[in-house]
Amino acid sequence: MERTPFLLPSQAFEPAYLRLYRSGELQRRAARAQEALAACRLCPRACGVNRLADERGVCRTGRRAVVSSAFPHFGEEDCLRGWRGSGTLFFAWCNLRCVFCQNEEISHRGQGREVTAEELAALMLALQEEGVHNLNLVTPEHVVPQILEALVLAVEQGLRLPIVYNT
Repeated sequence: MERTPFLLPSQAFEPAYLRLYRSGELQRRAARAQEALAACRLCPRACGVNRLADERGVCRTGRRAVVSSAFPHFGEEDCLRGWRGSGTLFFAWCNLRCVFCQNEEISHRGQGREVTAEELAALMLALQEEGVHNLNLVTPEHVVPQILEALVLAVEQGLRLPIVYNT
């Protein structure tokens, strides 16, 4: 018996963020998430720094997310990667610092570059253009406000991929 990856037919699935966008709720959530950066309590460490002013706390991330890489990843489980890959966005400076982390160089050492919301949206759209099955956000916990800000911009430009929140 031939083994094939499990994939949802693309025409039968609509990511929930598209409904949220149409209702205006995605934009409201993105704005509230941005406000949370003023006295950061995004993670249990609750450092309280003003990331809007580019202060850096436990996660060492200021106003902008740091993206280590963005590419079609074929090392994920079959149901995520399919045959065209999972559109992986690796974020640097994880706030958890797990001793068993498989992405330690990225998540602990901060490899990558700071990106604006516009640049992050462009990366999302470029991965979609490459034909990946989903956007796979790796180590996203500390940059959810930046992701939501970029997501609004990307939806306005045609983003429609499912999102994998990969911790």
